[in-house]
Amino acid sequence: MAKIRHNNFLDTVHDLMTNASREGVLHLYAEGDHFTGRHISVKGKSLMHFGTTGYLGLEQDERLKSAAMAAIDNYGTQFPLSKSYISHPLYEQLEFHLNQMYGYPIVVTKNSTLGHLGVIPSIVGTNDAIILDHQVHWSVQSACRLLKSQGVALDMIRHNHLQMLEDRIKFHIKRRKIWYMADGIYSMFGDYAPVVQLMELAKKYPQLHLYFDDVHGMSWIGKNGTGYVLDQLKELSDQVLVFGTLSKTFGASGAVLICPNEKLYQKIKTFGGPLTFSAQLEPSAVGAAIASSKIHLSKEIYQLQEELSTRIQYFNDLLKLREVVIIDDNNSPVFYVGTGAPETGYKLVRRLMDDGFYTNLGMFPAVPVKNTGIRITISRHNQLDDIKALAEALEHHYPKVLQETVTSTDRIKRAFGIHSSSNPSFKNDSKLLVKVYQTIEKVDKELWDSNLGRNGLFNWDGLLWLEKNFKNNSAIENNWQFQYIIIQDSEGIPVLLTFMTISLWKDDMLSPENVSQELEAKRKGNPYYMTSKVLSMGSLFTEGKHIFLNEKHPLYKKALHLFILAIEKMEGDTGAQMVVFRDFSKENRLQSFLFNQGYMKIRMPDTCSLPLPLGITAESHIAQLSPRNRRHFRKEILPYEAEFQIEILQNVNSEEREHLYKLYLNVQKNNLGLNTFPLPISMLDQMASNPNWEFIILRLKSESGMPLIGVMFCYINTLGNYIPAFVGMDYRYITSYHLYRQLLYQTIKRAMALNLDKIDFGMTASFEKRKLGAQVHEVYAFLQTRDNYKLEFLGLMEGQNKS
Repeated sequence: MAKIRHNNFLDTVHDLMTNASREGVLHLYAEGDHFTGRHISVKGKSLMHFGTTGYLGLEQDERLKSAAMAAIDNYGTQFPLSKSYISHPLYEQLEFHLNQMYGYPIVVTKNSTLGHLGVIPSIVGTNDAIILDHQVHWSVQSACRLLKSQGVALDMIRHNHLQMLEDRIKFHIKRRKIWYMADGIYSMFGDYAPVVQLMELAKKYPQLHLYFDDVHGMSWIGKNGTGYVLDQLKELSDQVLVFGTLSKTFGASGAVLICPNEKLYQKIKTFGGPLTFSAQLEPSAVGAAIASSKIHLSKEIYQLQEELSTRIQYFNDLLKLREVVIIDDNNSPVFYVGTGAPETGYKLVRRLMDDGFYTNLGMFPAVPVKNTGIRITISRHNQLDDIKALAEALEHHYPKVLQETVTSTDRIKRAFGIHSSSNPSFKNDSKLLVKVYQTIEKVDKELWDSNLGRNGLFNWDGLLWLEKNFKNNSAIENNWQFQYIIIQDSEGIPVLLTFMTISLWKDDMLSPENVSQELEAKRKGNPYYMTSKVLSMGSLFTEGKHIFLNEKHPLYKKALHLFILAIEKMEGDTGAQMVVFRDFSKENRLQSFLFNQGYMKIRMPDTCSLPLPLGITAESHIAQLSPRNRRHFRKEILPYEAEFQIEILQNVNSEEREHLYKLYLNVQKNNLGLNTFPLPISMLDQMASNPNWEFIILRLKSESGMPLIGVMFCYINTLGNYIPAFVGMDYRYITSYHLYRQLLYQTIKRAMALNLDKIDFGMTASFEKRKLGAQVHEVYAFLQTRDNYKLEFLGLMEGQNKS
């Protein structure tokens, strides 16, 4: 396993959104020549609208429309000047009304994204720290990343995890200020920030300051509709800043920052980056916002809030009577119906659209891939009969979609970490039998080797060797569990075979080297910092095609679903935090299936192999290289071959074993591009006692005692492959004797001498291997995590280290 390439995040988002768009549930266009808020037209069909964020329906209020049109008539479509110079006349009215609403100084911004970009760099000092809730809105995270080059410490905690927050506060306690940034209401699940408890922490730690993005909490709750956070706080402490919105439920455009005091207000207003240089709100938006603020300052706002609250409670009551998985039980206008796998989400959205309801698909990166679901929003536009009809449609379609996609409410609850009354389980299909074994010794050798045995180190004998090597070790990272999955039809014909391992991985194995360097420094005090138990196809010791799938079999698709169910049971039984299916080619038939099951596609480092035609010699092989690579061989490899004494050993004494292990550790510690735990020294004993392993050893003739300076640890797959699994080198001789290149060349010569069909060179150093004729292959993996926290935290670290 190896690093995710830098563009993998964007590639994953692109792939998933393209898939959703292809399914007809994303990138849609609304139609029609007018809106009422209650209905929306898509593809010629009028749908009841349950996707708006205008929860009070003010965007359709005639008073706001009239005010917007009057502002255009009086002032034009825009006022193209920076507010730092002059604001158009309506701004003064708007700021006056907003000051009345909040009772605190306010700053109006073009939108919340530009607001965060302007405010956060203005309030956070170089000796400050920022701690992000890992579900805080993207616009907040993006603004914080701009500070990475200024010495500001960026950190992240799991969503609403107060104990973890307090631990991170203590870690950053020497910083001048510690800013915790969160949403008031989270836009996907509709859940709340624990505002009261956070305020208690701020009183306990005076350095702690709270920064809330409360755009989804605006208008529908609180005095004068000032939002969820202020409704909880009652008054604004000097340690708190709140962003509200003039769009969404407010019905206009723009955003508003509420400052706790005049001093901070003046600092931000005087110079706030985009706040200073961006164009100001259009007159129409300001006019509409003034009209909305007047409603917020009247008793009418409470009537509107009550009407919405009645609808929310009605929908809550209806859902409690139906077997639908609602992810968070709250009284916000946002409801999230869990589907788990994207495929289930696609089908439910489509079914609801066909039945006359528009809802939003919740998907990665807004939520983890396996936490796909349907986001339903309730607004004042929705009538009680509409809401009842939607509840009945969910009751009808939800179980049908689950059946179509071979899932269940228990599976969905487990995907979201919700307690389920039953343990993970799966039932064998009447026509297919799933067998799971914990040792290769219980698997028929001919069955295994005929379908998977030619692939790398994991023929039957190789797996037996791995099992013996990775158990009863002192270090937990070197004790692996093996799981062999065999799916056959009723006549014993194999449909799917693979093996999985459960082992401890360093989380940064999927991150750039600079991230690993920082984490390795922290691991000096705690070697298991940022590590996870991973359920992986194959193992950290093996590379290649780890799965056999008989796609000609009529039941292979059903076998895939049974396979996924078996994996989920393993995940539940072992407590694995990540599942990885790996070593797939770029164009593989399983991609669409795995996307639909909630797996992210990532590109791994290229892998290399070298076919060896019958009768080929080293000389004939070199002769067929490109002219440039032949020159490379003649200059950097051939002249140095005579400098070495080359030995092929199967057994080594204890002194040699210690030396070979040190050479291996040299490479392992320097190869942060593939950051794994070091393998145990007992591995060498297991190699020496197994006839399929041998050591290609290079000694330097020119120095006294002919020191051993390089070794290739090679496995002979008796079905035709040669696998140089690991390398060990004395780094003093890397450049002067081109040591690594010589080891590669001697590996090729040895495989030819054994009359083997192919060398599986594996990952990393593809540039060097290509020079000696190796073929380079793009390799991909698919992974699924319990949540996005560690991926986002590592992404935050990567951003810091790139500055």
